[in-house]
Amino acid sequence: QVQLVESGGALVQPGGSLRLSCAASGFTFGNYAMSWVRQAPGKGLEWVSAINRGGTLTDYAESVKGRFTISKDNAKNTLYLQMASLKPEDTALYYCAAKSTGSSNNYYYTGNSKGRYDYWGQGTQVTVSS
Repeated sequence: QVQLVESGGALVQPGGSLRLSCAASGFTFGNYAMSWVRQAPGKGLEWVSAINRGGTLTDYAESVKGRFTISKDNAKNTLYLQMASLKPEDTALYYCAAKSTGSSNNYYYTGNSKGRYDYWGQGTQVTVSS
């Protein structure tokens, strides 16, 4: 049974930091590129960050570049998102998602369409407020 379980969400003050985790099971985590996608209250899905299956290539939305860091530990089957300098507009439900890369080690997906991912988690809530 495939599972992606996010954790680490919390209420944090503006300027604070959080680290989200996504524990994967039921599939070969090291063969998949991973992404974080978020959904703010009343808004659509927004792609946040992506990483290739080997964890050597990363990409970020302009809104989080320089503040968020994505990483992937294939030995622990876990994806991370280190978030710093948090802003109220970062408030959202954060999802991790897996995308098959075929034979490419350099591929990652930067879309926000849930149907284009192979696996999708249940989300963890991040609220940034004073």
